[in-house]
Amino acid sequence: QVQLVESGGGLVQAGGSLRLSCAASGRTFSSYDMGWFRQAPGKDREFVATITLSGGRTYYTDSVKGRFTISRDNAKNTVYLQMNSLKPEDTAVYYCAARFGGPSTTWSAYNYWGQGTQVTVSS
Repeated sequence: QVQLVESGGGLVQAGGSLRLSCAASGRTFSSYDMGWFRQAPGKDREFVATITLSGGRTYYTDSVKGRFTISRDNAKNTVYLQMNSLKPEDTAVYYCAARFGGPSTTWSAYNYWGQGTQVTVSS
């Protein structure tokens, strides 16, 4: 089992940047594929980005390609989401998640979730 704790959210103006971190407990972090999802008020949870065990492959939803970068440091048990050129439509609660068995863009495929961190982008 793994526990996930996100940090790094906040209020930023459009065009600004934030880096989210997700710290994992346990010694098996490198066994999990990791993902970031977000949920805006009144909307379904949506996929943002995912990264494989070793960090060799990454996938992004179209709306964040070229602006967001997912990365991981297995020595620090941490996954990151660097968010640049933020837009008001990026406003949401951001969640990190972990799963076995390969990266996935489907939230229900993930076994473990953090509590979320709020990102608010003002226009």
